[in-house]
Amino acid sequence: MKSLLEKIGILRIYKATGYSLAGLRASYHHEAAFRQELVLFLILLPVITLLPVSLTYKMVLLCVNTLVLIVELINSAVESVVDMTSPGYHELAKRAKDMASAAVFLSLVLTAAVWLSAGLVSFGILNS
Repeated sequence: MKSLLEKIGILRIYKATGYSLAGLRASYHHEAAFRQELVLFLILLPVITLLPVSLTYKMVLLCVNTLVLIVELINSAVESVVDMTSPGYHELAKRAKDMASAAVFLSLVLTAAVWLSAGLVSFGILNS
């Protein structure tokens, strides 16, 4: 019979949190791009709070910055699985890695566009 903790899912949530934290640690230790994007994220956090834009704009900035980290985690996962299953060159492996990289690129372009618009709003060049 299942324990009360198992029935209400607390144990499952606890274990899932552990797996998630392990994934973040692995990305930090093994992925230079993730470390770079995390440092940039941490630098930009206080900048977001200081920008003279609406709370909604600040939340959008926070979301797009977080999106970069999320997409980088997915990219790293794809690369790890592809490297494990295709140690040699294979066109499909290359395509999968290129597509995951393109997703990171698009998230960075989106983030840059939102930051540019936030800068234009804060300098009064653009109306929000």
